[in-house]
Amino acid sequence: MNSRIIVVEDELFIARDIKEILEEEGYEVTVNVTSVEQAIELIEETNPALVLVDINLNRSKDGVDLGHYLLNKDRIPFIYITSFTDKLTMDRVKETRPYGFIVKPFKTIDILTNVALALNNYQYKSIDVLRMKEPANDEVPYRIKETINYINQNIHEKIEIDDLIKITKWKTHHFIRTFTQTIGVTPYQYILNRKIDRAKILMDDDQYSITDIGYMLGFQSYTNFAKAFRRSTEYSPREFKKLMIANKATKEQSAN
Repeated sequence: MNSRIIVVEDELFIARDIKEILEEEGYEVTVNVTSVEQAIELIEETNPALVLVDINLNRSKDGVDLGHYLLNKDRIPFIYITSFTDKLTMDRVKETRPYGFIVKPFKTIDILTNVALALNNYQYKSIDVLRMKEPANDEVPYRIKETINYINQNIHEKIEIDDLIKITKWKTHHFIRTFTQTIGVTPYQYILNRKIDRAKILMDDDQYSITDIGYMLGFQSYTNFAKAFRRSTEYSPREFKKLMIANKATKEQSAN
């Protein structure tokens, strides 16, 4: 599996911090890339799995210009890293459809969460209509895309099928059938998959208890969360957490 990540950041101390965070998780990270031109050349040479790009590069071209390049290529996901969140910047960012957005100053969990989700979403690109280019007269993928957007933006809430049906304005059976045919899994399973993916990432942050994570993701009780987690992974949340700790300890021992 390709684990190569390019960090386009002209503040080298920030780039090195990101490199250290990601290399601890087993990624192969390239830094010292400070311009759009340099980034494009390296992307074409190495075909990375992911690009992290600062918006303000203090050059004639900025990170959003690189975002447009990557959007047009449509073969490498990318994440913005920036301290700029003003409306003008955000309007430009939205045009490029990034896979993530990290605001400086960031925490380790911000980097790991965005990277894991970006790689996961891109892995399922064949069923992820967020990136599909459809004929203008084909409204089915567009409406499904809107439901996917809603799910991802509200993953910490309890999401009901009725919420998604309101977006498409379809009948219940038609929505479920069309969603399943387009995405490859039912709406219920897609929501569960996204919640469990998010739970795994949050478990890597010791500031959250297992019970807290369940509530954060919209489950009404730990019991409901544990049942859903086990259905998806064959482990309880606590068993999975123990495995994560054991795997991390093994990696640390190997590194020493």
